[in-house]
Amino acid sequence: MDVPPFAFLLGDQGPLAKCLAGFRPRRQQIEMANAVWQALIDHQVVVLEAGTGTGKTFAYLAPVLLYGGKTIVSTGTKTLQDQLFHRDLPLLQKALKTPITATVLKGRQNYVCHYHLERAILSGRLHSRAEAAYLAQIARFAKSTRRGDKADCHGVPEDSPVWRLATSTRENCLGQDCPHQRECFVLAARREALAAELVIVNHHLFLADLVLKDDGLGELLPATHAVIFDEAHQLPEAAALFFGESVSSAQLLDLARDVQIEAAISARDQPTLLEAARDLEKSARDLRLPFAGEARLNLAQWRSRQEAVQALGEAIKRLAWLAGLLESQGQRSEGLAHCLRRANELERRLADWLASAEGEASASFAAESIVWAEVAAHALIFHRTPLSVAPVFQKQMEGHPRAWIFTSATLAVGDDFSHFCASLGLVAAKSQRWQSPFDYARQALLYCPSGMPDPNHPHYADAVAEAAWPLIEAAGGRAFVLCTSLRAMRRIHARLAEKMAARGIPLLLQGEGTKTELLERFRRYGNAVLVASHSFWEGVDVPGQALSLVIIDKLPFAPPDDPVVSARIERLARLGQNAFWLEQLPRAAIQMKQGAGRLIRTETDRGVLMVCDPRLFEKPYGARIWQTLPAMRRTRDLAEALAFFREMPTTGQGNASSVA
Repeated sequence: MDVPPFAFLLGDQGPLAKCLAGFRPRRQQIEMANAVWQALIDHQVVVLEAGTGTGKTFAYLAPVLLYGGKTIVSTGTKTLQDQLFHRDLPLLQKALKTPITATVLKGRQNYVCHYHLERAILSGRLHSRAEAAYLAQIARFAKSTRRGDKADCHGVPEDSPVWRLATSTRENCLGQDCPHQRECFVLAARREALAAELVIVNHHLFLADLVLKDDGLGELLPATHAVIFDEAHQLPEAAALFFGESVSSAQLLDLARDVQIEAAISARDQPTLLEAARDLEKSARDLRLPFAGEARLNLAQWRSRQEAVQALGEAIKRLAWLAGLLESQGQRSEGLAHCLRRANELERRLADWLASAEGEASASFAAESIVWAEVAAHALIFHRTPLSVAPVFQKQMEGHPRAWIFTSATLAVGDDFSHFCASLGLVAAKSQRWQSPFDYARQALLYCPSGMPDPNHPHYADAVAEAAWPLIEAAGGRAFVLCTSLRAMRRIHARLAEKMAARGIPLLLQGEGTKTELLERFRRYGNAVLVASHSFWEGVDVPGQALSLVIIDKLPFAPPDDPVVSARIERLARLGQNAFWLEQLPRAAIQMKQGAGRLIRTETDRGVLMVCDPRLFEKPYGARIWQTLPAMRRTRDLAEALAFFREMPTTGQGNASSVA
């Protein structure tokens, strides 16, 4: 096939420019489109980094639409899924006149489940009038919607707990035993995906299906000509979780809730069943209590907490009691029978994990894995995580020869893609990199204050707040303060609060609302400061003057006491390799690129990136990190940084050119 004239199609006189107001051609976008086309033609494995503003979604969608054939596009988030399907794809189809059939496929927990919705209503087990009102609204939505996607049910917040009652999970889906199978939204979405030429999924769904063969991609992948991973930098960590094994207290809580619902409908004469479910619920909540304020623990740390070991033993005991009762009651409903199967499976997995904690690990715990515990916001999660996913991922790719395209704004350290490629086993991948088309030398300034203490100093967070304040004041707010730990985030927020209140600058803190709510408030205020941690380092887009200052407290090295990080370091040491240069430094550099990428989002944006960590300029490896950042001017002079803000326009939000 001849190469399409992308220079025209994506040029200033092309069809896209005529359909999209404000569109501007990008050399980088055109070259990337050519690279994607070549990968499609030759079934190549390619790794493509395209800097912010390149317009990479159009750069890979245009070749896909023109080439034809079946393609899977996997994104980092459901938000990006919806953006591609509802905004970018229709616009490009209209411009290129390519009537390709496309659909979005999400995990089953995103679709209304008729069975669980019905059971929740019948049981009457709701905690508030608000939940009852939401459930009634979901019931009305289920009768009128074609797709059943909860993102389309606008009256009920996507993060509302009531959705857990109205959707299914892999664990509690009844499958072929479900009486509502014919009207199932999940099965309908799968059928639509099988028929479509372009299917948009997210990484979690793609990886879960590779492992579990559960959500329809097992049938989809063999017929696919190409797989494109957008935001591919997220893949290695996501794959580590899916290629390992996890079991959580949340799954126990879900089981206890479902048993109570089923018992209220089908086993009202069995109060012992309800009692056992409530006991399991209490035991599940108790699992997290010994670890307040902690995040990750290795096996030795977990085992050293006697109360933690006892709590898990008690949860397993309560789970076994519940399973025994379900054994005699399971025939009363499909739901109770399925709860029995879930209880037995959870008991097996928890007992297996506990055996490893007691030094009696079964053969399923391989030497190349790390066993650890994660303290999440509302759950304790027990993990077995492979130290390298490369062999597994490479095997999956070899089983499905086709074009495999990996793209993101942050995949390389400088021009070196070896860290990303090694993490997924992409031994023969071709790589290419395009700098951002933005004029960073004019639009941005990198400022690293002098006189900062060592980042390990006990009062380092206080010093960050003091150093940041002059710039926040000069910018009139309009800042993100990105922290590498929750402890530093809270301390910096506390130190800034009094000064900000005196100046009337709104101060926001991660955790005071959902990510979406905080971003909406930040944009609405126009002069706010948001102090946040890892959740806001990537996937956040605030163009215009509302965000003119990004402050990063430390170089984002993963903490060495993190169980997974320390295990990977030990593994590389056993292999005689330098873990700092091969693992820790590349990860920090890529994470720094993500944080820095929040600042300049359009060609009219201007702003300062302030990195408080003195190691950026005072350690040899610091140069390796700042050289990976866009080519902005650098200074350690506060006066020069303040002058940058005096020279900035004071009105208007800029005109974001559309580069998708």
